[in-house]
Amino acid sequence: MIKIIVDAMGGDNAPQEIVKGAAMALNQDKDLQVVLTGDEGKIKESLAGLSYDAARLQVVHCTEVITNDDAPTLAIRQKKDSSLVVALKMLKEDESAGGFVSAGSTGAVLTGALLRVGRIRGISRPAVCPALPTAKGGKVLIIDAGANAECKPVNLCHFALMGTAYARTMGVKDPRVGLVTNGTEEHKGDPLHQESYHLLKDLAGIRFVGNVEGRDIMSGDIDVAVCDGFSGNIALKTAEGTALAVMSVIKQNIKSSLAAKIGYALFMRGAFKKIKKVLDYSKYGGAVLLGIEKPVVKAHGSSKAESVCAAVLQAKEAAGSGLVGEIREMLAGVDLEIAANA
Repeated sequence: MIKIIVDAMGGDNAPQEIVKGAAMALNQDKDLQVVLTGDEGKIKESLAGLSYDAARLQVVHCTEVITNDDAPTLAIRQKKDSSLVVALKMLKEDESAGGFVSAGSTGAVLTGALLRVGRIRGISRPAVCPALPTAKGGKVLIIDAGANAECKPVNLCHFALMGTAYARTMGVKDPRVGLVTNGTEEHKGDPLHQESYHLLKDLAGIRFVGNVEGRDIMSGDIDVAVCDGFSGNIALKTAEGTALAVMSVIKQNIKSSLAAKIGYALFMRGAFKKIKKVLDYSKYGGAVLLGIEKPVVKAHGSSKAESVCAAVLQAKEAAGSGLVGEIREMLAGVDLEIAANA
């Protein structure tokens, strides 16, 4: 049984959708235990009418909530009875707690995880790592997708190591790592990316395939896309926005004429459903914060129950797969000069 702690008060649709998603996850995985932190009265109100195994669900009452308007560091230090801080404290202190999920303030989740749970020894900076679908039916990990706007070459090397470790726990035997920059040639990019290229090329433990452009991230030719947090976040949000725009254009064109409606109903309905399923990033859960002592998953702030469910199961999978241990093992073989520059 793996215990996952969920911040029930984080996100635009808390607590109703968070609680509903947690219940869905319990129904889908009989080896899962969930702890919900937050306002007990509101949580129990949201649980009313839901079908779930009450023996595997625990509610921990909290009196405070950290919002997007709060300064992350100050909120983590002052709102000690918030659903987020209490959950992270449990994650740190409870040996049976395998992971954590929140759809709340990204800054607060990242800051809280670093301050309350702690960084894996040897990792220069934790990084946000979401998964996106690829054109070949697989997944690509984007790391970093927003935690570190400014980076050094050593940070990108650690991102490559952590991304490789994560991909391996997902079943990819020999993950292909690409450095995202403005051209595929070795000399492309600013000094950060040029120096990072040469370090990654010689870094033991990873399969570095060279530079890749933004258009190639979801091609299926790489498994890990290494980015600084600024460009990685833009790449992620662009991919999500493009998926939404494509589906919107398809819907508009289907509704544009009777012939299009008939053609859709008779011939294309199944194909479009498959396209929607592939492009729907919410099905992939949230983004794992790699480099923290225990798996932390940041779900989308607008997550509905289905996305929350996916994020909870994602946290359980990361905990059960030995992700943190895999990262530590990869670090053991890192060039000492690179580690010293952290």
